[in-house]
Amino acid sequence: MNLNATVVFLGISYIQYSGAWALVLLIPFMSTLMVLITLYMMHYNLIYQSEKCCSPLTTFRVFVNVLKTCCLQYCHLGGGVTSWLDHAKDKNGGRCRELLVEDVKFFSNLLPLFIFQLLYKMCIMQIPSGYYLQTVNSSLNLRGLLLPVSVMNVISILPLLILAPFMEYFSTCLLPSKRDGSFLSACILAGNLCAALSVLVAGFFEIHRKHFPPVEQLLSGKAVTVSSMAWSHLVLQYVLLRVAETLVNPAFSVIHRFVPSTIRGTFMNCLTLINGFACFMGALLFELVYLISEGNWFPNTLNKGNLENFFFFLA
Repeated sequence: MNLNATVVFLGISYIQYSGAWALVLLIPFMSTLMVLITLYMMHYNLIYQSEKCCSPLTTFRVFVNVLKTCCLQYCHLGGGVTSWLDHAKDKNGGRCRELLVEDVKFFSNLLPLFIFQLLYKMCIMQIPSGYYLQTVNSSLNLRGLLLPVSVMNVISILPLLILAPFMEYFSTCLLPSKRDGSFLSACILAGNLCAALSVLVAGFFEIHRKHFPPVEQLLSGKAVTVSSMAWSHLVLQYVLLRVAETLVNPAFSVIHRFVPSTIRGTFMNCLTLINGFACFMGALLFELVYLISEGNWFPNTLNKGNLENFFFFLA
């Protein structure tokens, strides 16, 4: 997917630079290629498929049964019950099999992971739009050439392409004994810190950008007034953002390694649903920030607003 995105952004950059609009056909071509690769992997069973033993609906029913049992019988922890989920077991007055309840217990252990993913995705989905505004309002001049905006997306993807296989090799081959929960948790925590650092850097550079004198720059054939701060100042925040993504991705490894195979697919589906829900929550967060700040934190004209406050809030 990242290689596909790199090729597409390179194509868009060339279109923006040379005006060769015939290359627009590159985008549907790459999408078709990805579909064919996916069909090939499905045909030869190269895509991981977990055991279909416990659905998200079944997991939800266990929690509902626990709440119903606790409310109707006013039971409390004790008497051999070590977890509140034990109330869903048949022997404790519930209606669920003991093995199923034991599997569902892993959900409560992974709640911090889900919360981290929710917060991370809520913020991370709002960052690129702010970075794009910063890039458009900065000097894209590179030794007399006008740098296409899409090049910044290519630069941001490169760390992910380089670090992802290196991390897999490092954790699998060099230090297999370190590939445990603490190692993966440290990667996820470091990823969240990198994301926060990326947004902080963006906020400070936004303050720094306003001190540069304005210059005129051609954008889509129109002369616009932008800051004379060079685009290279923004590379660090783009790189840190992709490093964060590379480090946070091991969350899926936690799911594979520590969750029982009977509900592994369920937890992966839940993580996917949380990622999707976080996108909607992030959009809602942006709308609330925009309304409360009356557009000041996310202005159409950057020099007339305080985009840095939005970045600091996300951090």
